[in-house]
Amino acid sequence: MALFRKKDKYIRITPNNFLKGSIGHNIPAVPDELFAQCPACKHMIYKKDLGLAKICPTCSYNFRISAQERLALTVDDGSFQELFTTIETKDPLHFPGYQEKLQKAKETTGLHEAVVTGKALIKGRKIALAIMDSRFIMASMGSVVGEKLTCLFELATVEKLPVVIFTASGGARMQEGIMSLMQMAKVSAAVKRHSNAGLFYLTILTDPTTGGVTASFAMGGDIILAEPQSLIGFAGRRVIETTVRENLPDDFQKAEFLQDHGFVDAIVKRTELRDKIAHLVAFHGGGQ
Repeated sequence: MALFRKKDKYIRITPNNFLKGSIGHNIPAVPDELFAQCPACKHMIYKKDLGLAKICPTCSYNFRISAQERLALTVDDGSFQELFTTIETKDPLHFPGYQEKLQKAKETTGLHEAVVTGKALIKGRKIALAIMDSRFIMASMGSVVGEKLTCLFELATVEKLPVVIFTASGGARMQEGIMSLMQMAKVSAAVKRHSNAGLFYLTILTDPTTGGVTASFAMGGDIILAEPQSLIGFAGRRVIETTVRENLPDDFQKAEFLQDHGFVDAIVKRTELRDKIAHLVAFHGGGQ
């Protein structure tokens, strides 16, 4: 009978003590955010398996990455020189909550605005570089984004540099109204002047590239590359289906669909982009 009187050495886990973390010091706590779900194939992935490039090992989907991570993957170590950081975002419409949203985005991302601009080396080739970061108000194109890009193209034209832009955007920034939409024409004009000078412009479309950015400088490159399975388009899928009154293909507005229809020149894996950019810049006689 003594056998049945032995005390239970195991800890009984109930919803209350599990949630409160009161089940004993001998049971290790599981850290949060160890896993991520792939937006494409929906598989749960151990984050360390994504690697530095953050690519899904199941379907090769390229996760969204920050401007800082993009720089680390793309440019030569210590070569990036950031430019135009003193241009400040205004609030032309005095839009309610806009200043607070800007401040929160700055604190969260460590960026001044939704695009990082500057000069860098890629495998020894000099380029003017811009990287849009979707963490900053979905990389929406406000007046400062347009101004920084315009200044970059003007600098590149004077210094005879090729321009490389990683695009990622939800489109125009509604808090700035018509001032945001005007950036489409302004940046496109700067792109044209750069082109008239015989200089090379390369765009890399990343997930997502939509709205006014797609309708202007994102599609103005001499060569247009895209990362696999990136969402690329102007209007949203539901808006288009409602307008044309037809069901669209499942892969509509994906990079692969756009390549099949002639809008994208090539789809390049993130791990191969650095070599591809350096090759294209060299081939077009730029960055020496």
